[in-house]
Formats: sequence, C-alpha cells, structure tokens
Amino acid sequence: MLLQIPNVLTEEEMTHCRQVLDEAQWIDGRVTAGRQSALAKDNMQLPENHPAARQLSDSILAALERSPLFMSAALPLKVFPPLFNRYQGGQSFGNHVDNAIRQVTGTPHRVRTDLSATLFLNPPAEYDGGELVIEDTFGVHQVKLPAGHLILYPSSSLHHVRPVTRGSRLASFFWVQSMVRDDGQRTLLFDLDSAIQRLNEETPNHPADVQLTAVYHNLLRRWADA
Repeated sequence: MLLQIPNVLTEEEMTHCRQVLDEAQWIDGRVTAGRQSALAKDNMQLPENHPAARQLSDSILAALERSPLFMSAALPLKVFPPLFNRYQGGQSFGNHVDNAIRQVTGTPHRVRTDLSATLFLNPPAEYDGGELVIEDTFGVHQVKLPAGHLILYPSSSLHHVRPVTRGSRLASFFWVQSMVRDDGQRTLLFDLDSAIQRLNEETPNHPADVQLTAVYHNLLRRWADA
C-alpha cells in the first residue's frame, strides 16, 4: 500500500521546523546508509544527536499520534525516531531498498522496517527535481508533495530520489515496525477500517457497524504482534 497523508504538521509546526532546519549544521547523509545504499546516496543530513533534530523528531512523533489516517494505515508498534535530510546542487539518491532492521543510535533498540515514510518539509515550488520514485507491483510512482504532507509505503519497495537541480529539498524520513508485518494483511485492515468509518458517518448506528467492527478486531487479533 502506498498512501499520501496530508497535513501531518500544522502551519505553526512547519514554520518552526523550517526555522530550525535553516539554521542547522548539516553533515554527509551517508552516515546512516548501509553498504550498498552508501554507493547511491548523495545528500546532507542533520546529525541524529543534534538537539534540534531530537526536538523536531519528538514533534513529528506527536503529530503522527494525532493522525487517525496514519494510525489506521501503519498500525505502528515502533517508530524509528525521524531523521532529516536535504538535497541541493544536483544531489540525489539512486535505486535502493531500505535496510530490513534499523538500530536506534545509542540504544539497544531495533526496529524492523515494515513501512518507510517521507514527510516533505518545504513547498515543491522551492526546488526542481527531487521526486521520490517508488516501484511496486502496480508500476512506478513519482511523489512530490506539499510541505507537511507525508508518503507512506512498504520498505521492501525499490525507490530513489531524483536529482535536485534548483533550490533545496527538505524532508524528514523514518521507518515503522507495524503490529501487522504483512503488507497485504495491513491493506485489508485499512480498507475495512475505512469502510467502517464511512458507514458510521453516512449511517450512524447501523446494525452492521458492530458486526464489521468485530470482524476488524478479530482479524487484527489473528494477525497482530503486540
């Protein structure tokens, strides 16, 4: 499942985020790349232990928790602390697949990467290029979203970022370990949850709502690791 999630951050949060990132000291983005990814990766990154990075990371995690669409689609068990990157001057990231397991720096905690996420942090009009290109069973998808919007997709997908030829592209990226690791099962649960919510909005207190909700939770109980 490939899903766009709009308005993850408020305008106030976006303004603060941009102020922090514009004043930040960036480093080579290959510090968090695996062996193969390092050969394809050319960007800049905010150091993970930078106080500003931690502050913005916490803000994004809080924003995700208040997003019903994200919670329904991802069914998160663990979320890797969000990181931040910048592309400019022709920088890009060639075709790659994200590492299956990510170690949270400075801790014993590991996150299985079921889902990858990119949160766009500046408007598309500020830069040329920089499209996130994702390949899945239904074809190739080019993604370039408004500031504050997020794209969520399976980490098993081959993907790349096209060269930024004008301006700078700012984004946060992170990974999710879902309670339901299988993408097909997650998609079925998301579709069922969406249908239940739509039924409840259009026909409140419909008798089928209880039955469908029971089916949803029984499937989740069958498939989830919590």
